[in-house]
Amino acid sequence: MDPRILATTFVFASVAFGTLAVILVGELLGLWRQRKDLSDRLEEVVFERTAAGEGSRLLKKARGRRFDAAGLEKALPWFSDIEILIEQAGGGSLQAFLLAAVGLTFAFGVSALAFSGSLMVGVLAAAIGAVIPYVYLRVKRKRRYRAFEEGLPESIDLMTRAIRAGHPFSSGVGMVAEEAPAPVSTEFLRLFDEMRFGLPFEEAVLGMTDRIDLVDTRMFATAVLVQREVGGNLAEILDNLAGTIRSRFSIRRQLRVITAQGRLSGYILSLLPIAVGFGLFLISPEFMAPLLESTVGHALIIAAVVAQILGYLWIRQIVNIEI
Repeated sequence: MDPRILATTFVFASVAFGTLAVILVGELLGLWRQRKDLSDRLEEVVFERTAAGEGSRLLKKARGRRFDAAGLEKALPWFSDIEILIEQAGGGSLQAFLLAAVGLTFAFGVSALAFSGSLMVGVLAAAIGAVIPYVYLRVKRKRRYRAFEEGLPESIDLMTRAIRAGHPFSSGVGMVAEEAPAPVSTEFLRLFDEMRFGLPFEEAVLGMTDRIDLVDTRMFATAVLVQREVGGNLAEILDNLAGTIRSRFSIRRQLRVITAQGRLSGYILSLLPIAVGFGLFLISPEFMAPLLESTVGHALIIAAVVAQILGYLWIRQIVNIEI
């Protein structure tokens, strides 16, 4: 085997596994610190609570401690957006994200530099490695949102039946938290706990819309808050809302069928140049040598990669129709 391939594999594996080990240790320490903070807060609730609104104050303090743990968003507001993305994707820590980004940056950059011997290729590979954690969070958030959308109509139906049976809204939320599939149960459990521990009703409901930034969630929050202000039949309102969400699903599926050809064209046009270039390299390395070993060739590769990414995003934007 080519010594360059061995060196590249060794460097990549060393940096990647080393970064993973650091992330795991950091997560374990964060979990221990979180449990300790929870124990301290419980002791404060049991022994030092002096007012009825203490639960709300402690809940806000818990949020502030989690957010101040990183201490980086104060210096760079961009980290606040990343932490919101992490929470929307289902949890994690900003420290783990930063460690993964730094580790993949070094792993891809040093490996590409060792394999190609070109600084430009190493920088390009490092940039790709740096954005991988962000892309992973975006994909994870999209999948979580999709699962939430699929389970939300049935959860609203369950809540509607509970309200018609005489239960209050909070009990309906608790039933959804117990019986609905994740991630619907996770979000409604958090909503139920926040209402139970004294957080204002409006703030708790709007907090769920911040974590699940979807049209369906905003419609649910609007319906509940408006009914709470002006009154009305909440069960009927939620029943109509569930029907509206199901109608949106039906239209969305039809649009996915109509735009399937455009999405498939985007995938093919994005992967075809990579497959052709890799095939030519395997068949005739001498033919691809000027492109891989010269400065002009490296510049052309970077320009081609940027053009491919822009083209894929353009096609995706065309076929992505919001309902």
